[in-house]
Amino acid sequence: MESSRSVMAARDQVQAARHAVDSAAAYPNPELEYLGGTARPRSPGGNSGDARSIALTQPLDLPWRRSARIDAAQAGLAATTAANRAFEADLLARLRVRYFELLRRQAELINAREDAGLMESVRSRIALRVDLGEAPRFELIKADAETLNAQKIAVAAGFRVEQARSLLRQMVGAALPGDFAIRGSLREVPAVQPLADLRRQLAESSPDLARARAEMVRAERLLDLERAQRWPNIALKASQDQDPDMRSSKIGVVLSLPLWDRRSGPQGEAAAQLSRASNELEAQQFSLAQTLEVAVQQYEIAQTQVIALESGIVRQAEAALKVAEAAYRFGERGFIEVLDAQRVYRAARSELIAARFELAAAWVEIERLRAQPGGSKE
Repeated sequence: MESSRSVMAARDQVQAARHAVDSAAAYPNPELEYLGGTARPRSPGGNSGDARSIALTQPLDLPWRRSARIDAAQAGLAATTAANRAFEADLLARLRVRYFELLRRQAELINAREDAGLMESVRSRIALRVDLGEAPRFELIKADAETLNAQKIAVAAGFRVEQARSLLRQMVGAALPGDFAIRGSLREVPAVQPLADLRRQLAESSPDLARARAEMVRAERLLDLERAQRWPNIALKASQDQDPDMRSSKIGVVLSLPLWDRRSGPQGEAAAQLSRASNELEAQQFSLAQTLEVAVQQYEIAQTQVIALESGIVRQAEAALKVAEAAYRFGERGFIEVLDAQRVYRAARSELIAARFELAAAWVEIERLRAQPGGSKE
């Protein structure tokens, strides 16, 4: 948030919208007109000399136009501020996904290295039994293939860790050193509130809904402004004319008559924009509510999978692997059964890591939708 150029650009947009409010509140400048020349008489006996004319015109900023213009600019500021919040929430969500992705790849790397080490130890025991004539050479060939496969998976997992590190650093920027390390675990995913509370928070704090509401208010004020434009423009004018014989001073009113241009086109366009903003607000409300419900359902599904894998499946697969290894050492089971038990255990651990990541991704999506102002971003 401190070093991202895209965040700075979005905040600059908010600053520009603040200045737009200042521009909308500015009063019109007066107009000064000066004309100079010479005066020559058309009849004998008249005086000739310099002739000058000075006029000052001050357009009046009518209150109903001014208030509508300022309100439209303030609604534009609110929409831009909400859009900036939505952008930062989306950026934070993508950053969190990259963070959890790196945790996932690191966990996969640890498991892959454990599997490779386990296969190497099993391969050593099989090689010893083959040398002693207690096991056929086929088992050693199979063990060599499984060991190479485990080593290949471990190498690929290492590359995926480096890729995830690069993607996370790309999100943060050059301010993050290349040799960074992250703290945390996929187990540390916060709990979410009930769906009813999340819906209430979504309606109150969603930046997307806030932007849509501000856009509708802005469209309403622009329609009011276009309607106010139908009234005549009024300006005060004072002038002084001077010729060789006399000097005259005048003050009056300049009134524009809306005879030909009744601004029906701009009013129709503003009304259409108001209808569009209203429809977009309703569509955004429905879409976000459905997206939140889907995210909560995904969170519950992932949480159920994590609980099932942690409490039963992974433990049972690990116990089955230990039993198969012990039976193989005592010659009661074959090596193929050990490999099958290892595959089941490896698949269960992989599913657990994937389920924890899905749980974290669902939590990230819920937080992105809420995007509460002033909330924790840790």
